[in-house]
Amino acid sequence: MKKKTAWIIIGVIIAIIVIGNVGWFVQNQHRQQSTSSNRSGMMSGSHMGSSGRSMMGGNSSGRARRNSDEAVPLKTANTAPKKLAVPPILKPTKTKGDAVYYTLKAKQASTTFKPGVKTQTMGYNGSYLGPTIRVKRGQTVHTKVVNQLNQRTSLHWHGALIPGKADGGPLEPIAAGKTKQTTFKVDQQAATLWYHPHAMGTTASQVYHGLAGFMLVDDQNSQKLKLPKKYGVDDFPVVVQDRTFSRSGQFSYQADYNADGTEGNTLLVNGTLNPYINVKTNQVRLRLLNGSNARTYHFTLNHGATMRQIATDGGFLNHPVKMSRIDLAPGQRAEVVVNTAGVSAKTLALRTNGQRVLQLRLNQKRTGRTTLPKTLNHLTPTGRLNQFGLKHQTIRFSGMGRMVRINDRVYNPNRIDLTAKPHSNQIWTLTNNDSMMGGMDHPFHIHGAQFRILSINGKRPSATQSGLMDVVNLKPDQKVRVLISFHDRGIFVYHCHNLEHEENGMMGQVKVE
Repeated sequence: MKKKTAWIIIGVIIAIIVIGNVGWFVQNQHRQQSTSSNRSGMMSGSHMGSSGRSMMGGNSSGRARRNSDEAVPLKTANTAPKKLAVPPILKPTKTKGDAVYYTLKAKQASTTFKPGVKTQTMGYNGSYLGPTIRVKRGQTVHTKVVNQLNQRTSLHWHGALIPGKADGGPLEPIAAGKTKQTTFKVDQQAATLWYHPHAMGTTASQVYHGLAGFMLVDDQNSQKLKLPKKYGVDDFPVVVQDRTFSRSGQFSYQADYNADGTEGNTLLVNGTLNPYINVKTNQVRLRLLNGSNARTYHFTLNHGATMRQIATDGGFLNHPVKMSRIDLAPGQRAEVVVNTAGVSAKTLALRTNGQRVLQLRLNQKRTGRTTLPKTLNHLTPTGRLNQFGLKHQTIRFSGMGRMVRINDRVYNPNRIDLTAKPHSNQIWTLTNNDSMMGGMDHPFHIHGAQFRILSINGKRPSATQSGLMDVVNLKPDQKVRVLISFHDRGIFVYHCHNLEHEENGMMGQVKVE
């Protein structure tokens, strides 16, 4: 009898717990839906309303992208090797002293990736991707952005330390058929930056269809350093993207859309399938950019060759660092130099995720330097950065699919989440609280600022993580402390650079004034 009573009591307790959790879930869902309905329709006009996809989402097959695992495995492109397309350097429409003037036209077009097949794409001043904009520190850059698309867009200068009005984030959309002028002064170290759209509801699909380009910043230090610097000869911009082609040869973004990050099954490098470069020098510099919506890349060289990393997102490291593998999350950049002097093979291959990214065809009579400068920069070591008296913030990433949050909130363009002063520093503790179904990565990016990593789960960053950055990948249950340096005035967003998460509201705003 006592045992029977005990079992009844246990059953009642379990029932209470279950009912309580269900009630909490319903209430929480109602709160989230109410919050979403008040976001001024920021998600409207995009793929976000597609039917037949689960709330936790993924694509039509129900796959969810977990952690750094691939939901869509890469496959080998069945095309003949093709010389890597190198984006042309954009010529100014006008120069006046230190002022340079450019025009960028975002437009719909078609591109031949595969023989005899035209794929519908988007590009800046061309059919796919955009030209490279090369500027010098101290110049004032005037850009006319013409939106020739049938949907809104914007142009975000990713990694640039510029005022909020020029940043091109979600608060600065350009309506279809309209033009916008932006002006900013280049005031940062030499670095590999890039530009891409950032209007709410259209960012992910526009990037997927080709809207992106490089912006290279030069300064006195970069001009003096004895590094490979002949553009397209021994210094190559390399944007790596994954795309899926339909049976008719079109990008199938809508069909493959995944609320946890859309991945393609085929690699494109500068818009080239199965690319190669001819290497005639002992050293070749690769400016690597992960331009994918969601996939993380793990770059290696075959034949046991190594590369030396010389720069991160925001500029040069203090010293070259020998690397056997470099991991880049969406939006991240890394500059590496490959020394081919001791390589007897006729080719090298840059590889990632089991596939060849880029073939390096080695000329047997290579020339040029075989050593790198020992010192590239003079950044204060992270262990000696002044942290006394700085404001501290905690930024918590959580959720998946369409239920992603930062500090339990979805993005609201009318809400300021944090404040800072121009040319000031703060310490932010970034945490990835996502452990649901094993958790997933959230690459953190902030506009209009740079940061230095102080620690990752309490440990000092590696040598290649000690440079200036604007993206850091947060793995599940990971805590990263960063010292953020704010620059100009304005309202800037910070967000997950998984573009589908970004558009699902995993974004906040900091006002610098």
